Amino acid sequence: MTSDAAGPQPAHHIAQLNIGILLADRDDTLIAEFMAALDPINAIADASPGFVWRLVTPEGNATAIRPFDDERILVNMSVRESIETLEAFTCRSAHTPYIGRRREWFQSFESRLMVLCWVPAGHIPDVEEAKARLMLPERDGPTPEAFTYRHPFPPPRTPPAHEVEP
Repeated sequence: MTSDAAGPQPAHHIAQLNIGILLADRDDTLIAEFMAALDPINAIADASPGFVWRLVTPEGNATAIRPFDDERILVNMSVRESIETLEAFTCRSAHTPYIGRRREWFQSFESRLMVLCWVPAGHIPDVEEAKARLMLPERDGPTPEAFTYRHPFPPPRTPPAHEVEP
């Protein structure tokens, strides 16, 4: 978890879940380059500004987690300090070229692939919570409870200490 001694810590962090359906099994040569990149890209993610947490197993990634019936569905969950720090890692780091190549390894499908939501600082969402939020924008459209980069919402307002009732 990062700690920034300069200034107050945010009351909320941004959580993200994204999923993908592999074109082949994890041990297939078609997926080998993607699987080989996981450790180095995860190390960059963990060291990047704004990193708070990411879903991992003892292997150091989340590929062994199977929250869906299809064995080829991979999940990626993380928490960052802000949308800006999440976007910087996703869109302006060594991770970015892999986003551009996702169709080499993953099927395209019509349902929701990713969701963002604000969580109280210190809260680590579990996979079931994230799965429930994944379907909300499809059902209800983007809302403060579940949204996308294209339709973001600001973090919930936290009243100043003098406004909080005892």
